[in-house]
Amino acid sequence: MKLTSELAYELFRGYYIERWNEAIRMMPLIEMDKHGHKLIIAYCIGKYEEMQGHKVNWRFIIQDAIFELLRRIVISDIKSPIYQEIKKQKDVFRNLNIYVYNKLKDKLGDDEIRNDFHHFLTNGAERDSLDYQIIDAAHIYASYWEFQIVKKFNPFEYQSRKTESELDEKLKCYEHLSAIPKLLGNQSIKNFIDICGQLRFQIRWAQSPRVPRTSVLGHVMLVAIFTYLISIDLKCCDKRVYNNFFGAIFHDLPEAVTRDIISPVKKSSKELDKFISKIEKELAEKEIFPYLDASWVDEIKYFTHDEFKNKVKIDNRIYSDFSIDEISQQYNEEIFAPFDGEIIRFADHYSAYLEAVTSINSGIKSDDLILASESIKDDYYKNKKTLSCLPIFSLFGGEK
Repeated sequence: MKLTSELAYELFRGYYIERWNEAIRMMPLIEMDKHGHKLIIAYCIGKYEEMQGHKVNWRFIIQDAIFELLRRIVISDIKSPIYQEIKKQKDVFRNLNIYVYNKLKDKLGDDEIRNDFHHFLTNGAERDSLDYQIIDAAHIYASYWEFQIVKKFNPFEYQSRKTESELDEKLKCYEHLSAIPKLLGNQSIKNFIDICGQLRFQIRWAQSPRVPRTSVLGHVMLVAIFTYLISIDLKCCDKRVYNNFFGAIFHDLPEAVTRDIISPVKKSSKELDKFISKIEKELAEKEIFPYLDASWVDEIKYFTHDEFKNKVKIDNRIYSDFSIDEISQQYNEEIFAPFDGEIIRFADHYSAYLEAVTSINSGIKSDDLILASESIKDDYYKNKKTLSCLPIFSLFGGEK
């Protein structure tokens, strides 16, 4: 499998990396959260480009974003301005990337992903294709969004003016992308980006002392990465990879308006679970979907309604409750818009497991964390669960 427990724990380190840590902040701004926001912004930029008739390579965008996160995790102690200067020195940057590859190569699950990661690190091509522009514009706007928070808490105006000017100049380079003027012009899509950004302020397991304290936005990013790695292992078609990844990114979107209701409360009765789902749908209709382009709404609903069910579309009707193998054998084509909610559900459970067990191993534990980690492990490891041919139970056998 491309996903290994060693890689999962390496990715989890993204929750420990604080951004803007030379500035006053009302709360930590975390690297994993920034990348989750970046992918949501990339989704919006890419959707607008598709509306202009341009072809977007979503699989490339997803993989590039994941690999960039891995690189940032390894070089976390290098401040962004210094990193930008290093990138200008080709020999220095090449040696840095060799170091990154050597640190991670043994944690990557097979030769295919190792080769792809090596190509990402050593590819010297100019980043001027549309796909690169979408990624880089999303990266800059995500930083710009964070800065709007940071500058309110920092009284040293000369530093703020310099940083804001640099970010403004970088964003101007992407004003030919139709989303950027909309975002800078405070059009409705900016409200959607802001709503999604607020998920970084919603802390998971809020009633349990825990380290690190992970947000909903960071959580969906990790879930999406796990989902992607499993999807490419299962040879999913490009549309299925896209649906699975962004289905994972948006699977907790309703929590932007309902807050994070912990699973034991949701599952305390079928009636309450159904009622919460009903409220989530109603609030999303009123407070989220109006800010999206109307042509995207059905897709977002496809991602967020029954998000843990396997689904396909046949003649524009949604059919669910297929097995992953049935989708692979009969519906693994773009025309069917295949969606593996079962993969997202596992990735959601595995992410929650890592959140719990990492805190326990750090010495911060509670009955809730112990119960959650043991019940998730028992469900998958003791029962030797698989996803199609993938022995996902093995991911629970190598805790640190």
